[in-house]
Amino acid sequence: MADDTEVLVLGGGSTGCGIARDLAMRGLEVTLLERGTLTDGTTGRMHGLLHSGGRYAVSDQASATECIEENEILRDVASHCVEETSGLFVQRPEDPDEYFQEKLEGCRDCGIPARVLSGREAREVEPYLADDVSRAIEVPDGAVDPFRLCVANALDAQNHGARIETHAEVIDLLREGDDIYGVTVRHESGPGKRTHDTPGTTEEITAEYVVNATGAWAGQIGAMADLDVAVRPSKGVMTIMNVRQVDTVINRCRPKGDADIIVPHETTAILGTTDEEVSDPDDYPEEQWEVDQMIDTLSELVPILEEARTIRSFWGVRPLYEPPGTGTTDPTDITRDFFLLDHAERDGVSGMTSIVGGKFTTYRAMAEEISNHVCAKLGVSASCATAEEPLPGSENIEALEAGMDQFGLRSPVARRSTQRLGSRAQEVLETNEANPVICQCEGVTRAEVCDAIEQSGSDLNAVRIRTRASMGNCQGGFCCQNMANELHPTYDEATVRAALDELFQERWKGERHALWGEQLSQAMLNYALHATTMNRDQDPADASTGFDYARFDGGA
Repeated sequence: MADDTEVLVLGGGSTGCGIARDLAMRGLEVTLLERGTLTDGTTGRMHGLLHSGGRYAVSDQASATECIEENEILRDVASHCVEETSGLFVQRPEDPDEYFQEKLEGCRDCGIPARVLSGREAREVEPYLADDVSRAIEVPDGAVDPFRLCVANALDAQNHGARIETHAEVIDLLREGDDIYGVTVRHESGPGKRTHDTPGTTEEITAEYVVNATGAWAGQIGAMADLDVAVRPSKGVMTIMNVRQVDTVINRCRPKGDADIIVPHETTAILGTTDEEVSDPDDYPEEQWEVDQMIDTLSELVPILEEARTIRSFWGVRPLYEPPGTGTTDPTDITRDFFLLDHAERDGVSGMTSIVGGKFTTYRAMAEEISNHVCAKLGVSASCATAEEPLPGSENIEALEAGMDQFGLRSPVARRSTQRLGSRAQEVLETNEANPVICQCEGVTRAEVCDAIEQSGSDLNAVRIRTRASMGNCQGGFCCQNMANELHPTYDEATVRAALDELFQERWKGERHALWGEQLSQAMLNYALHATTMNRDQDPADASTGFDYARFDGGA
């Protein structure tokens, strides 16, 4: 019997989407399966740093060299996803001089452009730096939108014939003897674009080869075929501020430690992070003290953070891996390199390879290496082109920048929209229909929301990651209902309400750790708008499935 697809890629994060794109561009038939939305795992829960490699220039120079190489490639092929912020490693009086010098020499050894700034020069770049910052090393760090980048890879994979299935959970690997030949997948609402309140289905998909790119969940997938993939998940917290207190990535120049980086991202700044090993990537504590530590410690570098408004916090899980027998006890000491585990060579089970470890900045290189491996297994000679071929949206960025104000919108909105869409801006924004702003905080227009709905069905969280709608200061309080309104009349009332509830609940989940000061007032205003004005806690259409305001009142 013929296989359903040549290659099955499990996992819709940056690595999985990168692999699907690479293989599809080489002419292979590819199916990608993701149990949630794209970026639902580690990729969607990161601080958005495009590494220069400076963070690893002392402790892991191989990773540092790889980072600067990929940094330069992504600035070229994914320019509409990257902001060239630059970065500073800043030294406070208590930070050791010896380490500062090691960092500088390590950067230069790894080919990372680096120059020393005095404290005065550093404050000219970032005026809110603490007065006692004595000096800094400037490196080519950047900020990257992981959602936009991941979706662009998935779109290009589709453009080259790949099948991308979200909300499709792998519940079993198909194994006969010592050969893995496919998966059993449970579709939440059937295959294709997601539609809420549609009955789910299961499907067996067979393939010539399976790639396990599920990151921190790779061990769970391996266990379905009695394979041991000893990923060591490590959680880290990130806290989002309401504005950009800095326009440059700020790193603390000291040996390993928590709360040592601030990344400017779109309209916000993201504080990070911690590094604590957990046993289950789906079930671990989210503690308020971790958020407090972010703000208290990083206020030593940028004092205005102490009084700034926090809009939400979130936790992510790193898919750390080291070869058996290494014995590292502290997760901060585990290499950030990636590993390709060929289960035929390692376990005597053919048909599947797992890729583990690594980091977001090197996703493309990881995808290239495993795609080379898969092609060798299948006898395909096509070569990789992802380092040269721009992603959708980055094909002609110069023309985009020359025409930023051409779409009949107020200039700031036009600028934000075209920055998000890149070279797709004209295709999406040139419309004869009314094109009002749906999300005021992020300047997202109806045309962008409708374009995202066309891609993702009734899944408003998928619309969110494509547009940033509901990710601003109000956290969806003022715009969730506007987004849901765009689903009608394509989708019926019950579907629209279910999609709205899901989006609003997802937004609330991160707000729970920011309920003080102005953000507490915002949360109460959101409550008043949705629970009372909109009557969503007593919804006459279907009260049994309305939004869970017991949790909204603080019950979770």
